[in-house]
Amino acid sequence: MVARSRSVLSDAGQVQLAAELAGLGARLQVLETETDLSRERLLRLYKEVRGVSPPKGMLPFSTDWFMSWMPNIHSSIFINIYNYLLSHTASGGIRAALLAYRLYLEHVEVHGLERVLSFTRAWSLLRFVEGKLLKTAPCRKCGGHYVVHSMDLHQNYVCGLCHVPSRAGKTRKSPTASAAELEAVAVS
Repeated sequence: MVARSRSVLSDAGQVQLAAELAGLGARLQVLETETDLSRERLLRLYKEVRGVSPPKGMLPFSTDWFMSWMPNIHSSIFINIYNYLLSHTASGGIRAALLAYRLYLEHVEVHGLERVLSFTRAWSLLRFVEGKLLKTAPCRKCGGHYVVHSMDLHQNYVCGLCHVPSRAGKTRKSPTASAAELEAVAVS
């Protein structure tokens, strides 16, 4: 039996990455995909970082969640931050996703908005964009870039902030921001 030599620094980096992902609430499947650590080790690490066992169940698999009004706005904020980081920094891959998500959380907190996008949803969004199921398209009114289905027509696309649906923001929870506030945040 040949023992596989593994770098201590590489192993430490994998553990650090898994701890960061777990700290942001990433599901165990995300940790398994983004690191080389064993499932047993990831389970122990997740419990240590979060204090609870990881949630069970499948990852989000439908692009439709990103199309409803509030998730679309928050997903669009995240993907625009991510794309900016890719084009203006040396960040890439999962590190860019982590940084973009932290900036999204900071953006949400600074503007007093409800956090709509979990890290697992943000990671899934990036996978859907990589798989060419989703992309961004510019709004013909405000010029902002929003998440859309790749196969839809986008020539005359109008975003959910320029054309707010009649039931938008009317949830059981009291809304933390009006459509006008969200528009000001999304275009800034």
